[in-house]
Amino acid sequence: MNERKKSLKLNLTDILVTIVIALVFGLVFRLMGPVYDLVQPLGLHLDALLYGIWFIAAPFAALLIQKPGVAFLAETAAALAEMLFAGSGGVINLYYGVAQGLLSEGIFAAWRYKRFSLGVASLSAFAAMVASIAIDAVYSYLPLLAGWNLTLYLVFRVLGAILLSGLLPFVLVKSLEKTGVTQSLRPVTKEDYDVLK
Repeated sequence: MNERKKSLKLNLTDILVTIVIALVFGLVFRLMGPVYDLVQPLGLHLDALLYGIWFIAAPFAALLIQKPGVAFLAETAAALAEMLFAGSGGVINLYYGVAQGLLSEGIFAAWRYKRFSLGVASLSAFAAMVASIAIDAVYSYLPLLAGWNLTLYLVFRVLGAILLSGLLPFVLVKSLEKTGVTQSLRPVTKEDYDVLK
């Protein structure tokens, strides 16, 4: 039990890897901005399907490192990186990152950092999406949408979150673990492989 508690403490390598993850996803967020803007005029809230990519840093880092605080740190730092890379949202990106990181982290904490399955990753993405919707309700046009339009928007946002920030990071981390690349970061046990099935 003590060994398990020790292994949950962040070390310098964990923090550095998390920051690198955040920088990579911050750049991805920045590059996705124009793509999102191109899809937006197509209507029917198809852009909401892409929105899920902005929640990926937290679940990816948490699935990879499997320690407390990593999801929050990754999502917050990725939002800060997007802002520093001149993302279109400016400082509000940081508000989103903090809120999304907190709710995403909360899901992994609810399982006491012992379950890193597709279901938990998807719930983490869903929680981050809830945080983004709460902020959107204050800062955007959401309250002005008609009921059917808002429903369509929410359905697409949920699908995008689960596919791009639940399923995608799960598949990426599972692939990395099968190659053995993550051995130096987090030695993989048979139990870890079983959880990923």
